[in-house]
Amino acid sequence: MNRHGPLAGRRQSLDTRSAAWVAPTGTPGLPLEVAATRDGVDPAEWARTHRDTVTGWLHRHGAVLFRGFGVGLDGFGDVVHALAGSPEAYVERSSPRTALGHHLYTATDHPADQPIPPHNENSYQLRFPGRLVFGCLTPARTGGATPLADTRRVLGRLDRALVAAFARRGVLYQRNYGDGIGMSWQDAFQTRDKAAVTAYCAARRVDVEWKPDGGLRTTQVRPALAVHPATGERVWFNHAAFFHVSARPPALRDALLAQFDERDLPSHSCYGDGRPIEPAVMEELHHAYAAELVAPAWRAGDVLLVDNLLTAHGREPFTGERRVVVGMAQPLDWDEVSA
Repeated sequence: MNRHGPLAGRRQSLDTRSAAWVAPTGTPGLPLEVAATRDGVDPAEWARTHRDTVTGWLHRHGAVLFRGFGVGLDGFGDVVHALAGSPEAYVERSSPRTALGHHLYTATDHPADQPIPPHNENSYQLRFPGRLVFGCLTPARTGGATPLADTRRVLGRLDRALVAAFARRGVLYQRNYGDGIGMSWQDAFQTRDKAAVTAYCAARRVDVEWKPDGGLRTTQVRPALAVHPATGERVWFNHAAFFHVSARPPALRDALLAQFDERDLPSHSCYGDGRPIEPAVMEELHHAYAAELVAPAWRAGDVLLVDNLLTAHGREPFTGERRVVVGMAQPLDWDEVSA
């Protein structure tokens, strides 16, 4: 993994009105770094003034890292609005998060010693954010980076026959709630009303099976590839690798398979027709992501703007107090991006 991404190179000034400079990163580069030249630059106002420029950077590079603007929690919401619009509520959850108000959240409350594999936020859902805005309030003592992978390049690494098979068959996602491992359905859907969960799922093409013990099993089929609505580029956009049991650390994977049949795993993925994804295919998927990952270290006050279709993200294990927050905005529907 490249620890820093392609950020090296001579820094090139923008015009003086921009109050920022750019570190060129080649074609393409992930992420593009933009840094303030002086103290006191209002990051939200800067983002609003340069919205078209930022959008162009984002579509080319997939993510933009803003440094030196000194963004804290108090100003983070304004920056999210300026970069991405109004943040959306986090629903049909797959990661524990703490709500901070106004649809802002901790990036994840997942245990610090466990990695989070690369994924595109909520690609298993019918509706998902087009943009993510992360803010680093406190960097970890060690580790804790948010690795990024360009999904255009991930797609380019995959065998054509593999891609064709997923394009034809899609991905089936299966989740089990209430077995003491993973999220409860009450936490995932933010309600204790079974009827509300059933209605939500029916409206979003999710099949529901309520278990005799009060637990819940859901299944849903989604495409594996998307077309970016602005750039027209085809991207690898799914949770096939993320939800598959092979993505778990070896000790955890072995423990899960010893305790559960595949149908009862907390989460799992297979082809859209229900057939298992071959081990060699899963290995190719994991390797494609790993080959593209870059992991710039967080600094306090950093803001990272991510195009959720063009860039997958994850989280490294860490030590110390790490506080990274997120806003998710510009929602899209699968009907808008299907390849």
